[in-house]
Amino acid sequence: QVQLVESGGGLVQAGGSLRLSCAASGSIFRINPMGWYRHAPGKERELVANINSVGTTNYAGSVKGRFTISRDNAKNTVDLQMNSLKPEDTAVYYCNAVALPYGSSRYDAYWGQGTQVTVSS
Repeated sequence: QVQLVESGGGLVQAGGSLRLSCAASGSIFRINPMGWYRHAPGKERELVANINSVGTTNYAGSVKGRFTISRDNAKNTVDLQMNSLKPEDTAVYYCNAVALPYGSSRYDAYWGQGTQVTVSS
């Protein structure tokens, strides 16, 4: 019912920047919130940042001041600008949306396929 397609990611040197984008499509009535999680080897999946429909943001402490999340409600897209990247930011990044499909009475969580971000030292 709801599909999330991610783009961006790749390999960058420490101190560099990358931008992740995610577009939601399908039978969507409403989305709230949208965000990004990451999963590094040997670690639990963690929230990186999310943003609700009125623009309120939430960041993991480890990325505050370096990452910026933004959202286009009309296009159902969410972007993550990542600056001053560190090797410890290396992970698979997943787009997440909590969405209410048309015809449904409840919100469900939807996930993208994941995109690899690798930061070399």
